[in-house]
Amino acid sequence: MTSAKPSHDLLATIDMGSNSFRLQVSRVVDDQLYPLDVMKETVRLGAGLNAEKYLEEEVMQRGLDCLARFGERLRGFVPAQVRAVATNTLRVAKNAAEFISQAEALLGFPIEVIAGREEARLIYLGAAHTLPDTKERRLVVDIGGGSTEFIIGSHYKALVTESLPMGCVSYSMRYFPDGELTRANFQEATLAARSEIQNIAHQYQPEEWLLAVGTSGTARALRDILDINGWSTADITLAGMEKLRKVMIRQDNIKHLEINGLKADRIPVLAGGLAVMIAVFEELNVDKMTVTEGALRDGVLYDLLGRQRAKDMRDATITQFKRRYHVDLPQVERVQQLAESLYRMLMVGSEIDPAMLKRLLWAAKLHEIGLSIAHTAYHKHSAYILQYADMPGFSKREQAILAAIVLGHRGDLGKMEPYKGDTSLWQAVVALRLAALFCRSRRPLSLPPMLNLSQQKNGFALTVSKAWLEQSPLTASSFKQEVSQWKKLGAQLEIVLV
Repeated sequence: MTSAKPSHDLLATIDMGSNSFRLQVSRVVDDQLYPLDVMKETVRLGAGLNAEKYLEEEVMQRGLDCLARFGERLRGFVPAQVRAVATNTLRVAKNAAEFISQAEALLGFPIEVIAGREEARLIYLGAAHTLPDTKERRLVVDIGGGSTEFIIGSHYKALVTESLPMGCVSYSMRYFPDGELTRANFQEATLAARSEIQNIAHQYQPEEWLLAVGTSGTARALRDILDINGWSTADITLAGMEKLRKVMIRQDNIKHLEINGLKADRIPVLAGGLAVMIAVFEELNVDKMTVTEGALRDGVLYDLLGRQRAKDMRDATITQFKRRYHVDLPQVERVQQLAESLYRMLMVGSEIDPAMLKRLLWAAKLHEIGLSIAHTAYHKHSAYILQYADMPGFSKREQAILAAIVLGHRGDLGKMEPYKGDTSLWQAVVALRLAALFCRSRRPLSLPPMLNLSQQKNGFALTVSKAWLEQSPLTASSFKQEVSQWKKLGAQLEIVLV
């Protein structure tokens, strides 16, 4: 018996955190999400990161086994319904690519490693959907396994976002390595966290927000423990956490912890998480913090829903970047339209990859942002910005692809040697490269009556009107140079005159 294919009113997200992996399947009703199925496994990926920043085999296998189970649950889903994101541990692990390659094969869907500020934006989006839609500015703090995100936002919009490299797993391993719970250990951990927070504290002082909100496992665990033991009611307070810390020190070791409300899977990472939260309260002058259930996975789902409803945050980011870097709008519009036409010509007889087409159009819109730095080698400046800037809505992989397309749109092709085997990327590169060449005059362009781009065995063929080319000597000269560039790469660009 075959399982029924899920309808497209179902969306799923996988949150690959440093402490736990979570899968959530939700149903969409009137632009709202209602959870149908939630799976969580405490993988502790961050605990498997050794001193050289390599994930150890045992923890990698634990993560892969988990994702294989998640993959079974998602059988029948299509890529538009699923988004998997990975956070701090896979941002820093040197062998992350090896793990992700195996993980994607088992899961059946691509995995996006998201930047810290993008994680913060998505956390706020998830939290905001579980809070009243009011206009006051909120401070949202999410202590994860390897990083802590700080956001000030209003309604559904994050206004200030930061991510710091401290979390319940990493701090528990670093400051409580043998499980010993002493006043000195707690003080060292708390001071280290306060030192990190000091770098951003000026943006998060109490006059900047009215309500403090905690999200995810550490905040929920602290709220439950403090409430059950009568150390505070409903909210997290500094006085309540200090009572908890005293009890933990009296019990002297993680192995001996017996506290009402403390769940078994939280025991190994409670000390690190508590130290970080105390530092947050002390450094940002927080009196009390309410806790909401919404977090990263909810934010990813609402972001995915937005993409399906033509409210893609990535489009908003592209628009913002065009303004920020003062792009020549008529020029990039000409280049974008021609690049899209050439790409569609190239893909005649093949199925167009909608994701790559989107990336090509975004790259065309931003290919000249490097001119804001310098005209010389501006394409390299453009690529650098796209690779390393905070771009809300984009994963690190998407930014790398945009950067590669833009890097390849002009100049020596030798720099593109590392991408030689990526056919789909090269199709986007040649489309943008030729479009930029045709639009070199930066004036409205009269295209040749005959123009076509096609794929060849070892490259591409550009068919162009001979009469038009004879009237365009500068373009003809540029084509000769272009043919030479492709030869250096061991590929072919053939100019066919008709």
